[in-house]
Amino acid sequence: CKGDLQIDQHHTVEDTGIALGSAIDQALGDRKGIARAGCFYFPLDEALARTVVDLSGRSYLHWNVSLDQGPRSAMDLSVLEGFFKAIADNVRANLHIDLLTGRDFHHGTEAVFKSFARALRQAVALDGRLSGVVPSTKGVL
Repeated sequence: CKGDLQIDQHHTVEDTGIALGSAIDQALGDRKGIARAGCFYFPLDEALARTVVDLSGRSYLHWNVSLDQGPRSAMDLSVLEGFFKAIADNVRANLHIDLLTGRDFHHGTEAVFKSFARALRQAVALDGRLSGVVPSTKGVL
């Protein structure tokens, strides 16, 4: 990745979210047969994160993550919100991310990423009951 890190992290991190979201959206194709939704809680020491995702075709990010940045934090928390917003916009997903407990920046952010990954895994999983069917009463996502 070649970005403008000498200015700030925002654009490079956001562009990474755009690329990742676009790749996931492209890989999902017409979304036939997927479970569509997923939810996962991930604990890491004192931190507990929850992510709920719906691959509905509608973009929305709910972000409820608050952590003490501390003097050693290499990344601004708002940059991470931008990363997940870019993913939600480009996957066309409804994404709710909450850090329910946690103080340590490293533990909190790691729990957020892991809860997101596991919830996304559930949502993109193929559901044999939906083989060849778009998981929507409207027939389209």
